[in-house]
Amino acid sequence: MNASAHGSLAKVVDHLGTTLLHVAHGGARDGADIGGIVIHDPVDEAVLPSHALVLGVGLHQPDEIVRLLADLGRRNAVALIVRAPVPRDTGLAAAAEASGVALLGLTRGASWTQVAAMLRTIIAEGEVGMDGPQTLGGAAFGDLFALANAIAALIDAPVTIEDRRSRVLAFSGQQDEADASRAETILGRQVPERLSRQLTDLGIFRDLYRSRGPVYVPPMRVGREDLTLPRVAVAVRAGEETIGSIWAAVHRPLTPERSQALRDAAKVVALHILRLRAGTDVERRLRADLVGTALEGRAGAHEALSRLGLADRPVVVLALALRDRAAADSFAGQDADLTTERERLADAFAMHLSAVHPRCAAALLGDVVYGLVPAPHAYDASQAQAVRVATDFLDRVGTRSGAVIGVGPTGEDARDLARARSDADRVLRVLRTGRGEQQVARLTDVYVESLLLELRDLISTRGDRPTGALAKLSAYDEERQSNLIDTLRAWLDTFGDINAAAAAVHVHPNTFRYRLHRLADVGGLDLTDPEARFAAMLQLRLFRPHASAESGGPAIRRHAAT
Repeated sequence: MNASAHGSLAKVVDHLGTTLLHVAHGGARDGADIGGIVIHDPVDEAVLPSHALVLGVGLHQPDEIVRLLADLGRRNAVALIVRAPVPRDTGLAAAAEASGVALLGLTRGASWTQVAAMLRTIIAEGEVGMDGPQTLGGAAFGDLFALANAIAALIDAPVTIEDRRSRVLAFSGQQDEADASRAETILGRQVPERLSRQLTDLGIFRDLYRSRGPVYVPPMRVGREDLTLPRVAVAVRAGEETIGSIWAAVHRPLTPERSQALRDAAKVVALHILRLRAGTDVERRLRADLVGTALEGRAGAHEALSRLGLADRPVVVLALALRDRAAADSFAGQDADLTTERERLADAFAMHLSAVHPRCAAALLGDVVYGLVPAPHAYDASQAQAVRVATDFLDRVGTRSGAVIGVGPTGEDARDLARARSDADRVLRVLRTGRGEQQVARLTDVYVESLLLELRDLISTRGDRPTGALAKLSAYDEERQSNLIDTLRAWLDTFGDINAAAAAVHVHPNTFRYRLHRLADVGGLDLTDPEARFAAMLQLRLFRPHASAESGGPAIRRHAAT
């Protein structure tokens, strides 16, 4: 296999083969660039990108693996990873050879979630907009695994590169020369809590982040386990900010030459991490520009869709945001926290959509996260799928965020996306300002509420006030401190049911009948006229109590019962 192939299975095996993966049976596409990471679901047929790397979670029966290899071969996949030990079956070797799909085993104890994250890191294409590979310190830009191997060769010790939270960003080969704690760290992609706590109690982290050079860490006993190997660690800094660290498992303190090499390596690692940060920010901004351009529906929309891989196919627009009141209550006076929460939701939404379809796109535009989801040609099927995807996401993130999602119609081409976005925004506005608990809706679900919001905008812009009977009743309530408006609303809301209306305002039915006759006299309102009832009901919806706070429209003052 060509180990230098960018984002290929060869590269994956080169980085993880000595620790997490072993090749049970090679495949014909080992040198091809991996098109994406897909988790196999036996009850739902996933959409596979070309040259997919498939994680066979839960697969262990040889006949199951053989059938999947045949299917993946027809769909041009690169490899299938199953939990080790891979069954020793002659049929598996024949199936792998016939399909052209490599079969790999994942070591026991390794988390599928962490492995998926590491695989995505390894096959990432690097900085957006670059025409060819760049290098920093002799290693390909962003390839922290290659850099870890280079550092390990310089100091002759297996190393890990970690962030400030002791999460493993990359590791070198030769980890079998280290100890059990190092193996546990790599498998979990995180320093074990008990070891991290001991390092904190001993002041190791304090000394590490204060020191400008390598810090020697003597052997430690973790619980009843054997002593760990000594460690040598150096902080990775960007200016005065500590952004990570390098840890080497050694048998003795480093020589002055190797200590200097480790100190110099920390500077190169800092450049890589900073460039990775910048590349992530650039990619986020570029994707936001492309999604925004596509949703405008004007010149350049088709080109933007092409770059997103969504051209010439129907697309459903999803709009996600925090409820207005939830955002105001949870993040009052904390603009930075509100921005962080929106970015967190945007990243989570993008990840969720990418699991649904490899060609989905999502971006945060203003305070709304827009998602573009490829759709089946059947309109009803597209809408049902979009509602299901949105509901699944909100179920996963929980109710704490107070997020809601508006589902727009299907846009058949670039020209339709502007209308689809507008409709999704209309739905989202209803959900954000609504009083109900609904979290996902289509325009057909909230069409009347949307029209009412738009009418409120109109009357607010023109400065309209209640007219006719409602104006008279409002003035009477204001002057007499009475509650005829509440009486009328209760009667209309209960379709003229006196007992139900009286219970709603907590009075006796006879008292309610008296007030009903009184409001008919004061307002000159004929309650037997359907047009008069509709006019009163519409104005009550448009001039709602506290409407000025919710939508900028004038409000009818609400009084307590007298």
